Amino acid sequence: MNDRVPTFGTSAGYGQALPQAERQRVLRNTYWLLALSLLPTVLGAWLGVATGITQSLRGGLGLIVFLGGAFGFMFAIEKTKNSAAGVPVLLGFTFFMGLMLSRLISTILGFSNGTQLIMTAFGGTAGVFFVMATLATIIKRDLSGMGKFLFVGALVLMVGAIVNVFVGSSAGMMAISVAAIGIFSAYMLYDLKQIIDGGETNYITATLALYLDLFNVFQSLLALLGIMGGERD
Repeated sequence: MNDRVPTFGTSAGYGQALPQAERQRVLRNTYWLLALSLLPTVLGAWLGVATGITQSLRGGLGLIVFLGGAFGFMFAIEKTKNSAAGVPVLLGFTFFMGLMLSRLISTILGFSNGTQLIMTAFGGTAGVFFVMATLATIIKRDLSGMGKFLFVGALVLMVGAIVNVFVGSSAGMMAISVAAIGIFSAYMLYDLKQIIDGGETNYITATLALYLDLFNVFQSLLALLGIMGGERD
C-alpha cells in the first residue's frame, strides 16, 4: 500500500526503470488525472461549507473519521490501481479530502479577507508545484534515498499534529504547518523525480502521491495564513 501519511502523506522505492516513452506516458496521465482530481476536491469542499456537515467533526471524533476514511480509501486505491475501478476510487478519495478540508475553509471564510487568503494559499501551492516540477526535470542525481527520511519526517509530523488536536495550541499549529510545507514540498520533488526517472510505473498511485503532497502544502499554507493574516470585521 502507498506508505504516505495523509495530511500530516510516500511512494514505494524505485523499481524497474521504464523506457522513456513509457515514462512520458505515465507522467502525462498523472498530470491529467491530478488536474481531474481537483474537481471532486472543490465539490467536496463546497458541499462541506454549504451544508456545514463537517462542523461537528471536532477533536478526537474528527481525527478518527479523517484517518479512518483516508486510510480506508488509500487501501482501496492500492487494491484497484490496476483495474477500471482505480480512477473512480481515487476521485472518491479526493471528494472525501475536500469534504474534510471544508471545516478549515469555513473558518478562513469567517475572516473579512478569507477569500484572499484562500487564493493566496492556492497560488502559493501552485508556485511550489511549478518550482518542484522544474527542479525534478533538471536534477540528474538519484533522489530515491530521500524517501525514508521524508517518511520518518511525515510520521513525526503526524504524531505532532495528533497531539495538537487535543492541545489546541496556535503556536504548535504554526510550527506544524511550517514543517509540513517543507516536508511535503520536498516530497513533491521526490515523487515527480520518481515518475520522471521511471521509478513509478502506475499513474494512479503517482497521482495519489502528488495529490497528497499538494493537499498538505495547501492545507498548511491556508492554516498558516489564517493564523498570521486573518482579519476580523
